[in-house]
Amino acid sequence: MGDLATERSNPTGRAPILVASNRGPVSFTLEDDGSLTLRRGGGGLVSGLSAIDDPSSVWVCAALGDADRAAARRSPDGRLDLGGFEVGGQAVRMLDIDPDTFRRAYNGIANSTLWFVHHLLYDTPVSPLFDDRFRREWESYGAYNSAFARALAAEAAPGAVVLVQDYHLSLAPTQLRALRPDLRIGHFSHTPWAPPEYYRMLPDDVAEAVLAGILGADRAAFLTLRWALAFADCCEAVLGATVDRDALTVTHAGRTTRLGVHGLGADADFLRSRAHRPDVDAQLATLREAVGRSADGAPRRTVVRVDRTELSKNIVRGLLAYRHLLRTRPEWRDRVVHVAFAYPSRHDLPEYREYTAAVRRIAQEIDDEFRTATWRPLILHVDDDFPRSLAAYRLADVALVNPIRDGMNLVAKEVPVVSDAGCALVLSREAGACAELADDAITVNPYDIVATAEALHRGLTMPGHERADRTKRLAAASTALPPQQWFLDQLHALD
Repeated sequence: MGDLATERSNPTGRAPILVASNRGPVSFTLEDDGSLTLRRGGGGLVSGLSAIDDPSSVWVCAALGDADRAAARRSPDGRLDLGGFEVGGQAVRMLDIDPDTFRRAYNGIANSTLWFVHHLLYDTPVSPLFDDRFRREWESYGAYNSAFARALAAEAAPGAVVLVQDYHLSLAPTQLRALRPDLRIGHFSHTPWAPPEYYRMLPDDVAEAVLAGILGADRAAFLTLRWALAFADCCEAVLGATVDRDALTVTHAGRTTRLGVHGLGADADFLRSRAHRPDVDAQLATLREAVGRSADGAPRRTVVRVDRTELSKNIVRGLLAYRHLLRTRPEWRDRVVHVAFAYPSRHDLPEYREYTAAVRRIAQEIDDEFRTATWRPLILHVDDDFPRSLAAYRLADVALVNPIRDGMNLVAKEVPVVSDAGCALVLSREAGACAELADDAITVNPYDIVATAEALHRGLTMPGHERADRTKRLAAASTALPPQQWFLDQLHALD
């Protein structure tokens, strides 16, 4: 892996471009002999960073586990030398934040409060409860953000550009500006933004602090115009800010923050190349065999979904819609298989463990009700297997993407890019991707199980030439702003 403390090439020791996010581009594993091995992360942000051609840039992130913390402690200045390990040669600085502070900030506020608010997930008769425990978590969230602000201030060259990512770091822009008013700061929200009437469930001071924190940026950007305007509405309702919806600006406390929209797209070149490697071909052959043929010898059709077992992804209602399809349209029995890959998410939170259990239970009920000696109506895997997911993308006749609410949803964009023979996309109108893909998708109300079942039927009966034509248009729209350009657009917007 190289010497973790190797000096970077920038003679000033400070970075002209910085990225800040909870999860960084790499993670570490501590081996039995005490050595550290490194693994590159995935996702659009990691791909986007490779667009930066300045080796002096720095990515600031949190150490997420014991191995990450061990790696951070081996570097006197906190920077890790990755030897250009597929992240464009940039330095990474991992913050060794106190584990209890991190846990309270990450689980208590970021994932159990802000995520729930923006995705409208609360069971409001019983939650949320903003009690003494919440106040301790909120204090930790402030400390966590402050650790990032201090690190960014120390790393940034005069007048540097800093791109702060997501709801984990909503306070950091204002904290950073107080330390370094010379910096150009951007904040990007990867989630939806709640409407004011829901957002105001937060305690008043917390609601104000989150908005004011983001407004410390010169520019606050979102995945869709809908989420940007919802943020502006909250600023107006909660802070009394002045909003110009035509110019997309918010003015508060003497400062004006510009709003921006960047609809992250799929990485077509990577997906198409990766989807045709031998391991994916092998998984595809296994899936085809498992799906099989109906009694008349015809290949069975497939309804595919690939998701985390995340509450907002709406897997349970998707399963119920499939069950309704089989109950009300018996002609599909023995002729279709639902391939559902739902890999575990946030199992340190009880709500997520319970949700995963519900997914398994309903899948078993469908199997018990419809399975025959020669037909398995549903194939469920609750684990993460990327090659197998790509194989499912290639195989899909219908892709089901029905989130309750989603900032974008890249699965909706990835399936059309990878599909072998064309795929009908059943897409929730509450997914950010719907803003770009609605014309060629079959859109649904994610709460309406009956209508979703009918959408599945429509997708399954769609003529092949129509599916192929729609898929071409969906793929073109899905790749219009690939990750590298998405990242560069944010960077250039701060010039």
